[in-house]
Amino acid sequence: MSGQPIFILKDGSKRTRGRDAQGNNIMAAKAVAEAVRTTLGPKGMDKMLVDSMGDVTITNDGATILKEMDIEHPAAKMIVEVSKTQDEEVGDGTTSAAVVAGELLKKAEDLIDMDIHPTVIASGYRLAASKAVELVQGLAKDVDETNVDLLTSIASTAITGKGAESAKPLLAKISVEAVTSVVDDVNGKKQVDREQINVVKKVGGRIEDSELIKGMIIDKERVHSNMPELVENAKILLLNEAIELKDTEIDAEISITSPDQLQLFLDQEEAMIKATVDKVINSGATVVFVQKGVDDMAQHFLAKAGIFVVRRVKKSDMEKLARATGAALISNFDEISADDLGYAALVEEKKVSGDAMIFVTGCENPKSVSVLLRGGTDHVIDSIETALEDSLRVVGVVIEDKKLVAGGGSPEVELSLRLNEYAATLEGREQLAVRAYAEALEIIPKTLAENAGLDPIDMLMDLRSSHEKGLKTAGLDVFKGEVVDMWKEFVVEPLRVKTQVINAATESAVMILRIDDVIATTKSQGGAPGMDMSGMDPGMGMDMP
Repeated sequence: MSGQPIFILKDGSKRTRGRDAQGNNIMAAKAVAEAVRTTLGPKGMDKMLVDSMGDVTITNDGATILKEMDIEHPAAKMIVEVSKTQDEEVGDGTTSAAVVAGELLKKAEDLIDMDIHPTVIASGYRLAASKAVELVQGLAKDVDETNVDLLTSIASTAITGKGAESAKPLLAKISVEAVTSVVDDVNGKKQVDREQINVVKKVGGRIEDSELIKGMIIDKERVHSNMPELVENAKILLLNEAIELKDTEIDAEISITSPDQLQLFLDQEEAMIKATVDKVINSGATVVFVQKGVDDMAQHFLAKAGIFVVRRVKKSDMEKLARATGAALISNFDEISADDLGYAALVEEKKVSGDAMIFVTGCENPKSVSVLLRGGTDHVIDSIETALEDSLRVVGVVIEDKKLVAGGGSPEVELSLRLNEYAATLEGREQLAVRAYAEALEIIPKTLAENAGLDPIDMLMDLRSSHEKGLKTAGLDVFKGEVVDMWKEFVVEPLRVKTQVINAATESAVMILRIDDVIATTKSQGGAPGMDMSGMDPGMGMDMP
């Protein structure tokens, strides 16, 4: 056995090491970043994604694009995770995160070619990221959450370039009103639960027909046509239980030997349902939402009593109704009391594009609200929903953090200049990594300029010049093609968007840089797993003495 290689990997396994592994990983990550780069900014282009079922998605949202792309390369998947994390944490800046991560790796590749060890580059990148977060926090300005105009500007910036330009003022206004309605004060801190904003999409009508409902929209209809279509000053009961006879938990048979006994059985069944319905009627409720089913006989009794009933309501909608109306969720008919009822000024069934929907409006303190989105086609509405989702999240982040920075590539240029100054204070090769990091951040203003059809070098020179003169909020106005003060233009973003981009992009770039060996294993074709040594690349073996 002396000198004979012993193979420890499965047949079909592939192994890439050293510079090849690093090169392949960086190339894959750069390809993903490049795929979304043209979507960045107000003048970014859209992508059409067609899945295996033929369903089409048209979007320029980085997270959506990367989620829908069927990416296989493991390093490329890490860039997808960056964008996904950015979306979950902040809701905006998903494209920026992926583009910055790709550019950091591109700059790192140049340093590796200069024989600088990846560990040194990783160390320098971490130093740069830490300094960048400190610097960008120094650029942030406080915001008053009661300043509706400023919050609307933030929402508009998030919506810009998302395919909903025509309705930007309306969507920004809806976003601010919706978020400010669901703000909670927890231990002296403001918190926004995005789950309490219910977005309902309905094809038909114009985008401008979209509206905010200070209450709930339930995509259901009342259970019986004899029930009232409209109830004013509604007393609302929320039931987790079905209004019908329960099946026994054990198998049982009833032996009936005469028609009289059958009638008695039916009468008893009716009496039991009537008794359950009477408990609902006696509670004083005029509107009942039921999470489960409602028996036909119960529907009849409830309709005769003039009670508005909706069944099969989703659990999430029941919880939002409880929050919006102040009603308690009831699981036991014997425990229903007047104190458990909620209130709404109006509960109404309306037709929207031919479909019946329930509108619960005029709640005293609606801690759950709904947004009804309208549009000509499914693709249009999906595009609007993506834009609205980003603006809702961004406004919520600002209310929670109360910190803003200028947009239009302004923070990136300022950070690039200051990081270059910081690099000069360092000793050793980390200095080169920090300089590379500073250059990588300039990819954001460069890309904004490119996507707007402007000369990126000229624009970058103008930006640097303005910042060197002390105008820290100078950014690129892609519509005028010139450098302007972003604060005066009300182009602003939450601080958390920038800090999350820096942290997430740096961490993923460092993780990919530190990989020098990729082992991809596939299932062996026949034989015991790991035992078939035929056809194995000798490079995958280990020489055992």
